[in-house]
Formats: sequence, structure tokens, C-alpha cells
Amino acid sequence: MPDRNPTQSDLLPTPAGDGRVRVMLTLPFAGPLDYVLPPRLAGSRPGDIVTVPLGRRTETGVIWDATSCLPPEFTPPPQKDVPTSRLKPVAARLDLPPLPAQLRQFVDWVAAYTLSPPGMVLAMALRANALAPLPRPATGWITAPTPPADLRLTPARHKVLDTASGGTPLTTTELARRAGVSAAVIKGLAQAGALQAVEITPPPPFAMPDPAHCPPVLEGAQATVATELRARVAEDGFSITLLEGVTGSGKTEIYMEAIAACVAAGRQALVLLPEIALSAQWTGRFDRRFGAQPALWHSDLGARVRRLTWRAVADGTARVVVGARSALFLPFDQLGLIIVDEEHETAFKQEDGVTYHARDMAVVRARMSRAPVVLVSATPSLESLANVGAGRYRHLKLGARHGNASMPDVETLDMRADPPGRGLFLSPVLTDAINDAVGRGEQAMLFLNRRGYAPLTLCRTCGHRMQCPNCTAWLVEHRARHILTCHHCGYDEPIPQTCPQCADADSLTPIGPGVERITEEARATFPDARILVMASDTLSGPAATAAAVERIARREIDLVIGTQIVAKGWHFPHLTLVGIVDADLGLGGGDLRASERTVQLLHQVAGRAGRAEAPGRVLLQSYVPDHPVMQALVSGDFASFMQQEAEQRRPGFWPPYGRLAAVIVSAEMPDAADMTARALGQNAPRMDGVQVLGPAPAPLAILRGRHRFRLLLRARRNIAVQPIMREWLSRVKPERGARIDVDIDPVSFL
Repeated sequence: MPDRNPTQSDLLPTPAGDGRVRVMLTLPFAGPLDYVLPPRLAGSRPGDIVTVPLGRRTETGVIWDATSCLPPEFTPPPQKDVPTSRLKPVAARLDLPPLPAQLRQFVDWVAAYTLSPPGMVLAMALRANALAPLPRPATGWITAPTPPADLRLTPARHKVLDTASGGTPLTTTELARRAGVSAAVIKGLAQAGALQAVEITPPPPFAMPDPAHCPPVLEGAQATVATELRARVAEDGFSITLLEGVTGSGKTEIYMEAIAACVAAGRQALVLLPEIALSAQWTGRFDRRFGAQPALWHSDLGARVRRLTWRAVADGTARVVVGARSALFLPFDQLGLIIVDEEHETAFKQEDGVTYHARDMAVVRARMSRAPVVLVSATPSLESLANVGAGRYRHLKLGARHGNASMPDVETLDMRADPPGRGLFLSPVLTDAINDAVGRGEQAMLFLNRRGYAPLTLCRTCGHRMQCPNCTAWLVEHRARHILTCHHCGYDEPIPQTCPQCADADSLTPIGPGVERITEEARATFPDARILVMASDTLSGPAATAAAVERIARREIDLVIGTQIVAKGWHFPHLTLVGIVDADLGLGGGDLRASERTVQLLHQVAGRAGRAEAPGRVLLQSYVPDHPVMQALVSGDFASFMQQEAEQRRPGFWPPYGRLAAVIVSAEMPDAADMTARALGQNAPRMDGVQVLGPAPAPLAILRGRHRFRLLLRARRNIAVQPIMREWLSRVKPERGARIDVDIDPVSFL
């Protein structure tokens, strides 16, 4: 992160004297391109959105700043100047709000930090469907001030004129409907001069939230923490606060008080959620608190809503935005607060295209906006806890649940001592507990973080395993859709009747459980229970998720079966029992964060139990009940577990005590990928405090038809990896057809 904040004085206030301007295009160039402003566009300034010629086509871009506010180690090499006489003129300036200076600085920073082309970062801020023109305002009718003297009146015309006399313009369709006449009557009156056409001004797309609408009653630690967050907002400056609170402690209600303070101060607030599905329940709580809906920003929005939202953010009428990680790139000009809910979630890491971590970039955006940022979690990431320990972050804690609720009792079920029946996956102890809970009129939940029916299908005769033709991954059976599918590239095929290898009929068998298979077992084991499955395969979007949550809240469901979507902050007051089908699932592989992620995920799932008066119980099915992860979940001592994790990573300078940068080489031809990876290995930097591991075939050695190798650069915490990476990559020319991708601060190692 830069040591100083960019200021307006760092930016070019007007184009250069020769009319030269820099225009950033949403294309993978190394930086802005030079153009000249024609006299008719004089007065254009940095941030204006323009169209420019590029070859034989026209592209959209933004007039960019002449100087960079990045520190030297982040500044890319300068580009050669082109004589003004050879520059093409800017074609047009679009009638759109300009991109604020802080957003332009943020685009530059993200590009430099992630080693991405700045135009590709800008593309996330200039969504094409957000920039399309809005439809013209509708035309309405009111009675003319002076009706024609010779107007012939009929009963139908009388009704129209009476209806239109209220002063509020009505469209042709609405006026005809209210008057009970045809549109032809309206047209005739308009032609006669009895009706006057006026433009209907649409209402603001987002109502103003009212900070005083329905404030909660907070007591004790909740009131203290809320007061502290309001104070951070009142400071009107940059700060970072980690809000850690056990599940059910009221973290959302508390940080909404910070949002209230921000809105009352006339500024905008941004709330980042890790999953779109969370927005339904979250917006309901927001509406009850503020008497208005927030603006939403995620990939499921239609083009018209995106256009309205983008402009409402730019002009400040959208006071509170809740969205996915891409909401960071909206054109806020009055940003006064950023909340990152469930800050530990890996869903905040963008893996494709520009690879960035929204939690970390939220801190950068807040600093550039001189605004407080609040990171919220029941199980904070080790990165955030290390920043607390280093004094970079403030730390606020809530150790008890709200009201009379208590934390659930967590137990392990040793699957060696209490195994399920042959061909089954639920321990008799767990099935008995579900029967007891449902019999008391309470709700239960089964959690398995694996979609589909079975993760592997093999032939009992020859041992052939069904594998994706495009990836080194097994095909997952989805029995409800009668297909085998790859969760990495989307390839699917019908479930075959014979083995493709040996042609033996009916020899293919599913291995292991997915959530569909657990549902099949649950329906047979609990035939009278009302069962609901919550997974991305069964919930098509936020609306479907909201409907499912309503059914649970109305107690129309006895048993919820779900994947990780059920772990995300839901409040089910009648749910008292949670069963984790395979608590060991996330512990395998070579991921350095495997134990941390497993503790966080299972703790979040466990937190769905006992959130009201009835006590909660959590049962973890495990074959390694003595594993530190299981012991931490049983004891509830999350702090000690994270301290152990820190002690294991610190000596080897693994994150957060060191820096990582992954290099992924891919090509359709294996030799091109192999030779490029070898060249990178031979030219790897050799310096104190820096180590390069690899090249080695990636765990997913083939992905979407491309052969893949990985290298990993590890450096001490005080070493900036960007200039090292930039110089390293400049020494290697990829083989034909090979591509080199860089992931700064990788989260996934596949």
C-alpha cells in the first residue's frame, strides 16, 4: 500500500497546452494512449468518458491523469512519446458522469499491484451495459390550460379530461385505463389541443435511507462497539477496524449503526458480501432498519438496473450499496464507509482475469477515499489477525450471542466407532439426533460441501474412472439431471450405460457422497420430514434463495440439506441441530490454508444452530477426531488455534509473514507450456529473502484444454514482489501459444 494518499494536486487539471490528452481504453495496453482534443471538446478534463478512434474502429475510454501517484516500485516503465502531429483527435465526449479522481487512482493502484493491464482494471469500472444510454423519459398528459372553445365533448372525453385534471401527468395507457376509454380518445383530445404533453420525471431509483427510522436497542458490549464504529465514521478519515464477534452476536445490526452515521453525515456507504445469495436476507434487515432498500450490485442484475445504479452511485443518490466484490469499482465520489462482511471468505478473491482480493483492495479504496473500513467476521483470517497484532488494525470483539441465545455444544462423532450402515453416510448417532430434534418440532441441518450426487464414477470391472476430456478432473455425477459434469470447465455428458473402457454394462458405480446422495439417504431415513436442499444447483439466484429462507422461517421445513451456501450468516431461529457429514473434507491437499479454511467454514456452519432460546447442538462426523481442527471446533478456542497456525507459518515466511506470487504457464500444446515454464525457472530471480519454487505441473495439470505449470515466488514481508516479478517476466519470451498469468497473493494453488 502506498505510504501517502494521492491528492487532487497530483492530477492534471486541464489538458496539456498542445491539446494532448491521455486516454485509458478498456483494452490490455500497458497504459493510456495519447490523443488530441479538437476545439469543440475544449474543457474536457481527466475523468471524462470519451470515444476515440483505434485503427478502423471506435473505442470507449477515459481521459486519464498526466502524472501517477504510485510509489516508484509500483510505477511501470514510461512509454515513448509520439509527436502531436501524428496523434488522432478524440471523437466525442459522452454525456455521462466523469470517473472520480479517487476511482482513477484506484484503477492505477490495482493494476500496478496485480501486474495487470490498467485498461482491463478500468473495464471493471466501465461496464458496457452501465454506460448505454437510458431510455427517454415517458410522455404524459395533463389538461391544457386553455381548452379549445369549439371542442366537441362526449361522455368519454369528459371522463378523460376529468381524470387528467389532477395535475399529475399520466401516460396514454394509464390515462385510458383510469378513464375507461380507448387510446384513440386520448389521441383525439391531444390533436384537438385539449390535452398537453409533458415529460414524466421518473422518481429517484433509490429512496434515501432514514438513519432514525428504527434504531435497535443495544446494550452492553454491543452498545460499546456501535459507539466505537460511529466514532470512526465521525472522524471523517481513514481507519481499519476488525470487528470479530461470535455467530449470532449481532454484528450486522452493529455495523448498520456505522452505516447510519455515514448516511447522516451525507456520505455513501459500500457493503461487500461474499455471496450474492446473502443479499436477500441482508436487504430485508436493512429495510427494517432504514425504511428503504439499498442499491444492489452483482452479476444477476439486468442491464437497465445496472445503468440506473451506476449513475445513482456517480451522482450520490445511491447512498448505500451492497454488492459483490466488483462493487469496489463503482464511481463513488462521496465514499464515507466500507464494510467487508465475512472478511475471511475466499469468495472475495477474483481468480479469473484481473486477480485481486476484494478485502485487501477495499482497504486500499478506503485509504484513497479517506474513509473508515470495517472488516467483519466470526472467524477472522490470519492475515487480519496478524495486522491486529502488528498494530495496523483496531480490534473490536463480541464474545456472546445476542439476547438469551448461547453458543451451541459441539461434539465429534468418531466414524470408526459409530460407522454408518453399508452404502450409507450418516452415523446412527446423527440420525437419532435428527429424529429427536424434528420430533420436538425443531429444525435440523445437514452440511456437505460437495455438489452433485457423487464426486467420482468408476467401473467395477476394469477400474476406469470417468474423467473430463478437457481437465485433469473427475466428472461429478448429477443424478437429478442424469449427467456427468466437470465443475471446472462445464463439460457434461449423459451418464453412460456401459463402461467406455471395457464396455461392460451396468458396471459404473458412484464413489463417495455429494449433497444429492445425502438427500436421497435422508428421504429414505426420514420419510415424514419436510426436506429442503440449498445448493447452487437448486437455487437459481437471490430470489430463489429468499423464497427458501422464507419457507424455513415459516417452519415449513424440518430438515435443511446444503453446501457452503448454508454457512453464510443465515438466521434460522428454530434450527437447533447441525450435522456435518464429512468434517474432514477440507483437510487434504497441500494448501497451506487448509486447516484455517476448514475451521472457518465449519465454525460458520455450526453457528446456524441455537440462535434463539432453544439450545443448539453440532455433530461433526470425522475419522480424525483428534485433529487440531476438530479439537478447536469442540473447545470453541478459535484464538488458540489461530495462534498455532501463526507459529507454523512464521518461521518459513509463509503468509501473512511473507509474500507470495504465483506464475501460471498454460498452453494448448504441452511442449510450449513445458518449455516456457523451464525458461522461467532458469531465469528465476536469485536474491536474499526471495525463493522461487518450481516449475512443476499444476495440481490441475490440464484445465479447459490447456496444459498448465506453476511456479511460486516467496519473499520476506519487507520485500515488494512487483518490481521483482516485472523484471523476471521481462527476461522470458513465452513459446508460441503459451500464456503467462500472474497471481499476486494467491489463495488457490490449483
